[in-house]
Amino acid sequence: MSTLAMKEGAGMDSGPNTSQSFWKSGHRPTLIASFLYFDVAFMVWVMLGPLAPIISQELGLDPAQKGLMVAVPTLAGAVLRIVNGLLGDRIGQKLTGAINQLIVIAGLAVAWHFGISTYEGTLAIGVILGFAGASFAVALPLASRWYPPEHQGKAMGIAGMGNSGTVLAALFAPLLAKTFGWNEVFGLALIPLIAVFVFYMIAAKDSPDQPEPKPLSAYADVLKEKDAWWFMLFYFVTFGGFVGLSNSLPTYYADSFGLTPVIAGYCTAACVFTGSLLRPIGGGLADRFGGIRTLTAVYAFAAIVLAGIAFAGASLPLTIALFLTVMGTLGIGNGAVFQLVPQRFRKEIGVMTGLVGFGGGVGGFYLASSLGFAKKLTGSTSPGFLIFASLAVIALLGLTLVKSRWRTTWGAAVQGVRI
Repeated sequence: MSTLAMKEGAGMDSGPNTSQSFWKSGHRPTLIASFLYFDVAFMVWVMLGPLAPIISQELGLDPAQKGLMVAVPTLAGAVLRIVNGLLGDRIGQKLTGAINQLIVIAGLAVAWHFGISTYEGTLAIGVILGFAGASFAVALPLASRWYPPEHQGKAMGIAGMGNSGTVLAALFAPLLAKTFGWNEVFGLALIPLIAVFVFYMIAAKDSPDQPEPKPLSAYADVLKEKDAWWFMLFYFVTFGGFVGLSNSLPTYYADSFGLTPVIAGYCTAACVFTGSLLRPIGGGLADRFGGIRTLTAVYAFAAIVLAGIAFAGASLPLTIALFLTVMGTLGIGNGAVFQLVPQRFRKEIGVMTGLVGFGGGVGGFYLASSLGFAKKLTGSTSPGFLIFASLAVIALLGLTLVKSRWRTTWGAAVQGVRI
């Protein structure tokens, strides 16, 4: 299997090449495989979000239960990202990804065969879907380790654009559920999952630039670095906002404007597509202008738009426009964060991808669940959006606090790369 990948990436197996352009450096089959794995994994990771209006009506769920149901896969994925970060550094990203894919395939097959008919069952399948969300900690370092520092933003952006799988879930899950029933969606999802798994096993290849496995105590040492916590906070807002809204928007549109699940899915897909499309652009902007400068603009603008959403009122066109804007902004932020992470923690990129991904997953869990609880307690989701806007302001203040130190310490040591 690896022979085919080596032929397709001829001249690339000696490790990252800093003297070549982006498309001539790295290992293109692995980059494609990482993107596809990430894409279908994210598709199933968030599938409970688009199905939520249908499931909640059938099972009689209240707003808080709906919020928790769509948030559980996000939290499970956040925790498992740390596990995958540790595992990937020890057995390789390719094998780690293969194990995760098999768990998801088996879990969905069981759910499809036996069916889910209770609220507790939806929470259980949500935990299994967390393994799909944990793909983040595999796909990104699998691709990243093939590319030199000056191409990290592009490589991470392209691989990370796999979060466009959330568009597929929003577009097709409600339509398939309406046609065949929502339990059948779990079985239909197996088709692309198995196809991508086969391609992944043929095309993906671990980079020769792999760090030596470290004792578990060494991973704990990373958490002693203040910068690790800052990156977790920054991704808590950007990716947490993206995935939290991806899960929550179908229910928001259905409850707030009376849209059918299918139309709510189309509106959600447009917003999610915007965020996914702009992620690699965010990496490119960070490569050109610097990750710090890009993120500064992202947090300031996201805070303003999130606050605007809280007061948008009953205007559907205005609400959609605001969500399109904020999802695009957060997508740019996702790419910018992961232009910076490999510059600061290149030797620890596996565990850092897991930790930063954990922060983003927790952010998504918080946003999705808090909107449901806010709706139940106050009758409105506005408090949830205002609090998350405040978190964007906190991220902006934190970035302002650390930017001078970053530029004069580790940033100054990375030649030819803007931070």
